[in-house]
Amino acid sequence: MSENKVVRLRLPLYGGLTTDSPDHAIQLPFVLRKELVEVSADGQLVRVLEPAKERVEPRCPHFGTCGGCQYQMMEYEEQVDIKRVLLYQELHKAGVEGPAAFIPAHSAEPYGYRNRIRVRIQRVDGALEFGYNIRTTTEFLPIATCPISAPNLIPTVEALLALGAQDRDAEYWLNATAELELFTNDDLSRIQLTFFVAPRTKAPQGSFTRMMNALQQRAPQVAGAAAAAFDPRTGPTGRILAEHGAAGLNYKVPVFSQEDQSYWISRGGFFQVNRFLIGELVKLVTTSDGKARSGALAWDLFAGVGLFSRILARSFAQVTAVESSPIASTDLAAAFKKLGLQHRAVAETTLAFLQKAITQRERPDLIVLDPPRAGAGLEVCALLDRIAAPQIVYVSCDPTTLARDLAALQSTYRIEALHLVDLFPQTFHIETVAILTRTTSSLRSTL
Repeated sequence: MSENKVVRLRLPLYGGLTTDSPDHAIQLPFVLRKELVEVSADGQLVRVLEPAKERVEPRCPHFGTCGGCQYQMMEYEEQVDIKRVLLYQELHKAGVEGPAAFIPAHSAEPYGYRNRIRVRIQRVDGALEFGYNIRTTTEFLPIATCPISAPNLIPTVEALLALGAQDRDAEYWLNATAELELFTNDDLSRIQLTFFVAPRTKAPQGSFTRMMNALQQRAPQVAGAAAAAFDPRTGPTGRILAEHGAAGLNYKVPVFSQEDQSYWISRGGFFQVNRFLIGELVKLVTTSDGKARSGALAWDLFAGVGLFSRILARSFAQVTAVESSPIASTDLAAAFKKLGLQHRAVAETTLAFLQKAITQRERPDLIVLDPPRAGAGLEVCALLDRIAAPQIVYVSCDPTTLARDLAALQSTYRIEALHLVDLFPQTFHIETVAILTRTTSSLRSTL
């Protein structure tokens, strides 16, 4: 058996750090830069010999075992700085020109920020438990707390499981539930629940409503719920077995120097998860130098429920918002009916929309895009290049795909500004807002 080795850590990688020795090019989770650590022969951390001054005691008792967080062992300022390094490394590796080594970061309270969580429900030794996955596995980890979630979510799960121990209807639905999603509004006054249950689950008449009525006696903030069929191999089937109460939530977002903007999010619809930073994200996307971005026409691609486009409609003569998700596009269309006929919501993929737009004369002054982790993609980037909008605001939740897409656009666009928005404290996930301006030479070539 090989002996353990002592190594010192250097540059950060996702979920850990790599050693400074070419003989030990391994990732080590839960370590900090410049720490001296003992590592086993198979690359596992044995102990920290010389802790960094930035090391702190994790707030969560499940940290290290739970797969949700990676950075709770370090001071928050160090987390943000490491994310700056990670983002810069990804852009530099992809050959993206222009980003400064020091990227401005926007952050807020690093705990209690998640307005949405999804927990597993499982019986352990005969008792119903809730939890997440054990790190790097799909094994169930019962939990007692989740410090990054909004403070009203875990108590609601506890109230539901306590009800399940006494109430026959609640016990029935919890036994059928594989996962439970909870989403809370901005002031924590309302919660929406989705029970993901086996596809063949029966729905006894009145049973779901009786359970929810009983739960609302214990947790009056629960505004609505549904039982949705869920296949463990393919995910949600789209079939709703039972519903109760409101079908969604109103969520208010503070918008720069104006009244809050209210968004309706139907149950299961996507919305940004960090309840402290949504307003800051909107401000970065929709303003410049403290003033609202404005013009004749703006496009909002991957628009969701219209987080950005509904604000842009205040200062642009026309806004077109494009979203393919059935739930989000329905909410988007309903919201746009109130904005005026000059604004339109399009229910199709961004790629399909751009392919049609190429053949039309319409050209926007601004394009905003907020794609999923897969990024916009090279085909979309090629179409954006042909459309030649003077400015693009690219909101990214994955630095690797962002770097790929920026590299594809940089022949005709330059990075005017780059912002790191820390929507996911305690984790290695990175949100970025890139402001791109069409270069003078490429503008001339399109005239």
